[in-house]
Amino acid sequence: MRRTQADRLVWRKRRDVPNPSGLCGAGQRGRTRGAPAKAGKVAALLYRPLAAIVFFSLALAGCTTTAPPAPASIPDARAAVAPSIPLMQEVTKRLSADDFEGRAPSTAIEPKVLDYIVAEFKKAGLQPGNHGEWLQEVPTVEITGSNYTPLTVSGGAKPLSFAFGDQYVATSYRVTPVTKIQESPLVFVGYGINAPELGWNDYAGVDMKGKTAVILVNDPDYAMETQDGLFKGRRMTYYGRWTYKFEEAARQGAAAAIIVHDTFPAAYGWNVVNSSWTGAQYYVQTPNDGMDQTMANGWVQKPVAEAILGAAGKNLAALTAAAQQKGFKAVPLGLNVSFGFDNAVRKATSHNVIGILPGTTRKDEYVLYSAHWDHLGRCTPDSTGDDICNGAVDNATGVGAITALADANHRAGPTPRSQVFIALTLEESGLLGSEFYAQNPVYPLSQTVGGVNVDALQPGGKTRDYSMTGGDKSEFNDLFRQVLAEQGYVEAAEESPEKGSYYRSDHFSMAKRGVPMFDLGRGSDLVNGGVEAGRAAADDYTVNRYHQPSDEWSDTWDWTGMTADLALYYRLGRLLATGTTWPNWRATDEFRAIRDKDCAASPAGC
Repeated sequence: MRRTQADRLVWRKRRDVPNPSGLCGAGQRGRTRGAPAKAGKVAALLYRPLAAIVFFSLALAGCTTTAPPAPASIPDARAAVAPSIPLMQEVTKRLSADDFEGRAPSTAIEPKVLDYIVAEFKKAGLQPGNHGEWLQEVPTVEITGSNYTPLTVSGGAKPLSFAFGDQYVATSYRVTPVTKIQESPLVFVGYGINAPELGWNDYAGVDMKGKTAVILVNDPDYAMETQDGLFKGRRMTYYGRWTYKFEEAARQGAAAAIIVHDTFPAAYGWNVVNSSWTGAQYYVQTPNDGMDQTMANGWVQKPVAEAILGAAGKNLAALTAAAQQKGFKAVPLGLNVSFGFDNAVRKATSHNVIGILPGTTRKDEYVLYSAHWDHLGRCTPDSTGDDICNGAVDNATGVGAITALADANHRAGPTPRSQVFIALTLEESGLLGSEFYAQNPVYPLSQTVGGVNVDALQPGGKTRDYSMTGGDKSEFNDLFRQVLAEQGYVEAAEESPEKGSYYRSDHFSMAKRGVPMFDLGRGSDLVNGGVEAGRAAADDYTVNRYHQPSDEWSDTWDWTGMTADLALYYRLGRLLATGTTWPNWRATDEFRAIRDKDCAASPAGC
């Protein structure tokens, strides 16, 4: 999953680019994990090149619709242990020091970074979490296209030709030296959505084998001011994300998929598409080298789509209006498309770090805590010549936080459920570390309750409010509201829900596989200064420090806001680890059916 520059404008770094034990296998337990093996020296494992990978956020999962009990009713929920802010500060400061060179994966610095994280996890009381080992290998592939031919369209009154970069972009998910789309029939498939739970299928009645799908960006009711539509109106659903559209086209057997760019529903201009889709692209390596994906995925400018549809005797505006109605049928255009390019392929390996606090009575049920350790490494120098993007906020704070959470939970004593702590790699390359873990979970997803992800905690004052990205998607929101009330906060509405921020962050790798995952954010209403001061502070970080050498540790940071964040994360995680419920997605959520199917097939867990 890629992110674009437009996705980086929200201050907490949103990302662009699927029960009670008595009701869900009472008394059954999952597979026993391997006995701890002798842990080797991290540095000895890491003399291979590397490329790109990452993971998730504040979460939880299950298969019933029973709301969680009130916090006070859960034993051990109020364990009299507070996470250590000095420990979080120590880890944050060390990881963002210049001698860690910005923590770029695939560089010579990775062994040093991992050795430090493993040492801190050990001191926090964790045990090796990957079958007796600390590290999980994350194989990646980098594919860089070149020698692009024009995109040509035949079958109309006259041939059409469009230039790469200015008018179209394309890449391949397949590990192959050459990509060639030759005379592939074009089919307009509306928004390219297949949502059985909503009774919506844009591909109904059409065989896409060997054909190229032409797809509209966003989802059908994006222009609504409210969130009352079938696809949640103004709030983008997963069906509106470009990642989903390419995935669904592949499931339908399409040879290629092309999205029509439109600035308003996309929430970013063509310049963002062009910069994001030209150059190296990063993916998780798969056993079949991506051969189950389309041959090519790409975008065209809106005027290009208008010209293509015009050559077919169709009108883009009219087809768009038709595609927004339930019952829309795909429209074969009677035209063929051709384009191609070469691919330079580089494979590499990085590592996630995994530790565990084993549970007691329900040790085969798991609560996850995650944060990504990687950053940009060496980057564009600033006016002083500093070329190290230290990533102090992004995301040394996150690794410091989960280390402090591990330490606090260890000091508080074991919980019935096991608690797993993961420092993920290659977040900055497109959520690849989380994607690999979700594809290859050490702990079965059907036995994963959920957890807490920490990403880019901001220095600054305490706020009166917190928000949940993605809106009211799951019963986990009920627990979130209980804890907010308990700790004296109010729930803030998510800013810019039309941008689909929920689908752009590390937790999403788990969510799209059915595990309910959530992204928690400190609000803007500062106790000292109010909303105006809160938004000014957020804008200051985004403009002056985000992904720049100036994202450095400072002894003058105000830690009151992060202290409150850490207390909230600890409370929520501890409730999950001591609780018994398995909160599920809301009945109409796009991921509910996936979770229900996983739970129904599981002999143990949710």
